[in-house]
Amino acid sequence: MTGRPLETLPATLPIFPLEGALVLPRGHLPLNIFEPRYLDMVRDAMAGARLIGMIQPKTDDELYSIGGLGKIQQFSETDDGRFEILLGGLMRFRVSEELSVTTAYRQVRADYEPFMDDLKTPAPLDATTRAALEQGLKTYLDAEGLSADWDAVQRSDDESLVNTLAAVCPFASAEKQALLEADDLARRAATLEALMRFSTGDDVSSDRKIH
Repeated sequence: MTGRPLETLPATLPIFPLEGALVLPRGHLPLNIFEPRYLDMVRDAMAGARLIGMIQPKTDDELYSIGGLGKIQQFSETDDGRFEILLGGLMRFRVSEELSVTTAYRQVRADYEPFMDDLKTPAPLDATTRAALEQGLKTYLDAEGLSADWDAVQRSDDESLVNTLAAVCPFASAEKQALLEADDLARRAATLEALMRFSTGDDVSSDRKIH
C-alpha cells in the first residue's frame, strides 16, 4: 500500500460504525461480525477490494468526521454463520458526505488527501518520548492491577507499541478519537501517555503537555 496513488483509493467506502474501535495505519483490528447488515458488508467487501472503513459514532445517527481504512487480511466463517475477520489498517480518511444508498449498511464519500503521509513509514520516537510512554504504561498497569511482558514491550517497535496500546486500552470514545486524529506517531504517543496518566490521576508535567 505504501505510495499508492490517491486515485486508486475508493471514493465510496462502506463503513462499520463501532464505538471504541480503532484501526490505525499498520495496526490490526479483529472483528466478530454477526449483524445481518454487516455480514452483507463483509461479503460485498470480500467480493471486491476487501476494504472497509471503521469509524466511531458520536450518536446513533451522527459519526465522527475521521475514520480508519482497513483491509480484510484474514477471514473465516463460524459454524453458526458469524464472520471472524482481521482488518489491517492502511490510512485514515475524512467523511466528505454520507451517501443515500440501498444497502443495509452505511456508505460515505471518503477524502484521503489530508492523510497521505499515513502511507509512509513514520519516523521513530525519540528516546525521551519512548521512555515516557513506557513509564506511563507501567503507571497505568500498576494502577489497574495488571502486568505486562516487559521484554515484549521493550522489543516492540514504536508504531506497533503505540497501535496496540491505542487499540486495547479502554479509553472513552472521545479519547480514542483523539488518538486516531493525532497528526503523527510522536503526537499519538504523547497523547497516549497523557491519557494513561490522566486515567490514574497522575498529572502530566508541564514539559509533557500536549499542544
